[in-house]
Amino acid sequence: MNPNMMEALHELAAHKGISTETLLTVLADAIDAAYKKMPGAEEFAWTEIDAETGEIRVWAQELGEDYELLGEPYDVTPNDMGRIAAQAAKQVMNQRIRETEREMKYEEYAGREGGIVTGIVQQTDSRYTLLDLGRVEALMPQSEQVPHERAHAGDRVKAYIVEVRMTAKGPQIVVSRTHPGLIRRLFEMEVPEIEDGIVEIKACAREPGQRTKIAVWSNDPNIDPVGACVGARGARVRQVVNELRGEKIDIVPFSDDEIEFVAKALQPARVREVRIHRDLGTAEVIVPDFQLSLAIGKEGQNARLAHRLTGLRIDIRSETEDAQSEYQPYGESADYADGEWVVDEATGDQMWQPADGSDPISLDEWNKMNAEGEAAAEPEGETAAEPEADGGADSEDAPDGDAPADTADGDIDEPAIDQPGDEAAEADETT
Repeated sequence: MNPNMMEALHELAAHKGISTETLLTVLADAIDAAYKKMPGAEEFAWTEIDAETGEIRVWAQELGEDYELLGEPYDVTPNDMGRIAAQAAKQVMNQRIRETEREMKYEEYAGREGGIVTGIVQQTDSRYTLLDLGRVEALMPQSEQVPHERAHAGDRVKAYIVEVRMTAKGPQIVVSRTHPGLIRRLFEMEVPEIEDGIVEIKACAREPGQRTKIAVWSNDPNIDPVGACVGARGARVRQVVNELRGEKIDIVPFSDDEIEFVAKALQPARVREVRIHRDLGTAEVIVPDFQLSLAIGKEGQNARLAHRLTGLRIDIRSETEDAQSEYQPYGESADYADGEWVVDEATGDQMWQPADGSDPISLDEWNKMNAEGEAAAEPEGETAAEPEADGGADSEDAPDGDAPADTADGDIDEPAIDQPGDEAAEADETT
């Protein structure tokens, strides 16, 4: 091999990102294939290339009947391999270079599952988005993309590595923008205390593109885990929010006390009382009347995230509701009032909006109507207390308690609140 050939090999190795030793091995395999294409080629032969001088030698050795090696190796290096042999060498070398490149790319990313990468959007359609990671491409399926998040060619985005697999076309890297692990990795990048292990993210619940709740814990009593994640004037959490394109993030302190943890998980709502039912895996939460809608969240989102964060099914009840009814075991039916609590955009006050479309009722009016209904329902209680008069109270006439809303599947039912005047109607029937 002349010096120019060795220089060309070094340049090719640098261009392909392959070591010169690997490329020499590939060249040796190509010469082996070319030699076997020559007429009169020995049955057992191999090629050796000197890495310093580039000298090429083809050696052969005789084989016995049982394929044992006989005698000493001898030099069979041809002066000219011919056109057919040269073509065979070229094909083998190109194929081996491609295979080596694929193997190197796969090994580079195979151990990085669960990590984060930064890529440039190459193309996107309804099926997937391709990210250019430099030497390889990453595939982001539609299921791993944030709803309503539109990526454009040339955009630089961060993604979470879900899977690295080897295919016939080479390594395939599957990334995600919806995986909860993305939140963890982004905070590790922005919060040195998390990267150092001082602050831990104990739990994470996410609805991609909308809201995320994380529970954090500090191994150092002198470091506030929430403050560390928020940063000065919210600088750290703002970086994460910007990368997630405006997704809201709630950071709450983790606690081994389930009662305290459930109360913190429902932030920003203020919780009055938490009752844990460990045998049922549920938590009954009592909140002020004006906090009911905030605790449940838009379409039950706050309650769903709190359920995923704590692992408990959460039933949220207002103080008025809790005072008017006795707690029933989980799973019993409940009659829910027709309507919902809403917040007046003009005043910010809590209002009850009947389902029939009538005018909203203020909280004071609601409490007053409930008080009048309780007063009207007192004769019913007196009648039920006199078994001599009617033979005892029928269990069917007793007011049903409200069953907690099951948040296990993420669906939050409207809170059970009695309609004004129901008690009075029942009292008229009994009298």
